[in-house]
Formats: sequence, structure tokens, C-alpha cells
Amino acid sequence: MTADALSGLHLLLTYQCNYACDHCFAWGSPSQSGTMTIETIEHILAEAEALGTIEWIYFEGGESFLYYAILCSGIRKAKERGFKAGIVTNAYWATGDADAMEWLKPLAGSVDDLSISSVAYHGSDKCLNQPAIARRAAQQLGIPVDFISIDESAVLYRGRAAELLAPGVEAKHWKQFSECPWEDLRHPGRVHVDPFGYLLVCQGISIGNMLEHPLTEIMAGYDPDTHPIVGPLLAGGPAEIVRRYGLTHEEGYADHCHLCYEARRALRQRFPDVLTPDQMYGETQAGS
Repeated sequence: MTADALSGLHLLLTYQCNYACDHCFAWGSPSQSGTMTIETIEHILAEAEALGTIEWIYFEGGESFLYYAILCSGIRKAKERGFKAGIVTNAYWATGDADAMEWLKPLAGSVDDLSISSVAYHGSDKCLNQPAIARRAAQQLGIPVDFISIDESAVLYRGRAAELLAPGVEAKHWKQFSECPWEDLRHPGRVHVDPFGYLLVCQGISIGNMLEHPLTEIMAGYDPDTHPIVGPLLAGGPAEIVRRYGLTHEEGYADHCHLCYEARRALRQRFPDVLTPDQMYGETQAGS
């Protein structure tokens, strides 16, 4: 396929996070493992430049600010190559106005979008105040800023949410999940790349490894219809994955993502290079 539609590359700088939110699709936590090096970031940026269609580079996690020096270096290197640069953060570092200013001053003039995750799953009232403090500091410094707000009605039941939150939701019959409503899998406009090089069209669905093959080669060779997971999703959603591979299943699931996630978990041994990495399935923690 052509890569003309691909304009955004989102770097999962680390799987580690200071929180372990119930809704997290990446199973982020303080004990999670996997963090990019500067060398890896430089390689990814060079590959993005060679592709010729990438406009935005985002740094996400986990929590990107946990590796602040690497984050700042990555932003600087992205800007040097002419990319727009964005960051996604939970703003744990915004413990006060003066503190938030100190964290953000080195990024002023370089960050084109600061997306702050402001969700109830972060816990205490103090945590809920930090996004507002971070936004105030960003506005004073002229950094474009917005909020990512997720409440119970907006949760996608994949990752940790499939295990912790889905049991409390009214289940719907599995056959009705006949499409993927959230991702453009045929012509992805943005993809994620993780610390191990996996290029992910959705959480835990790899289409190649950027540390093993050039991005231009991966995108040129990406055939969504023959991909073992994307193909069924395009043909009939998560329900088609169940049918095509004859999977054992429950009668009902919380949403499309819940059925998809559970079906993929059941297929990981069959497609280990596609349904990866372990971090996206909650199977690896630091030291394991």
C-alpha cells in the first residue's frame, strides 16, 4: 500500500508510568518495563523523514515526563528535522505553578501541542488539579495545550480496562461487534512505535518492526486484507476474528475493543510477531 495517509508517528517513549490507571490500554505502571534510548529515537526520526509523509511526531507513554532528559532531546531532534512535535502527559509534575513553569520552560517554542490527560482514573483530588496547573503554565509560555478527558462513557475496554472495568459493564452479544469503529486500519493516518521498534496500528497489533526493517519497506508491504488480524477486522470486526479462527468465546462483551482484545490474547501464541509486545497484554513487568 502507499503511505500517503500516514502523517503522524506517535512514539511510546516508555511503558513506565507513575500511575496504574484502570483504563490504560498500555498497562502503564511504575513497575512496567521498556524505554526508548536516544539512539532509537534518532533512528525512528530518520526513518520518518525518509518516508516523506510524516508531519507530526508525538511523545507518549506510559508517562513521557518520567524520562525528561530523553524527552527534551527527542523534541529537539524532531524539530531539527522539520517535524511538528507533540507530547501527551498526565501532568504529575505540575505540583504548583512555579514548578510547572520550570518543567515547561525548556520546551517552550519547540512543542506544538501539549495534550494533558485529565481523567478521574488518576485518583486523588490533587492529581485532578495538576492538569489545570499544567495548562495554566503552558498558556503563559505560549505552548498550545489541550485536555484529553476520559470518563466512564468514553472508556475503550482493552488493555487493563478489559480486565478491571469490563466486568462491571452490561455485556452486549458478541455477534454485533462486526466492525472496528475506532481505527482506520486500511489507510492509517497515525501509528505508534514502541521502545522495541514495533509499529502498532492499534494497541498490541504490529505491522512490522522499525529496528529490523525500514519504515518505507514496512508501509509499502502492509496489506491490510492479508494481515492475520487486520484482515478479519476489516472483513467483519472482532466477531470475524472469532469466526475465522474458531475461538472459544463468551456470549457477551463490554464493547468492540473488549472482544477484540480477548480474541487477540487467545491468538498470541499463533501470531507472536503480530500480537506483541508482552507489555500491551499485561504480561511483562520490570525485572521479569
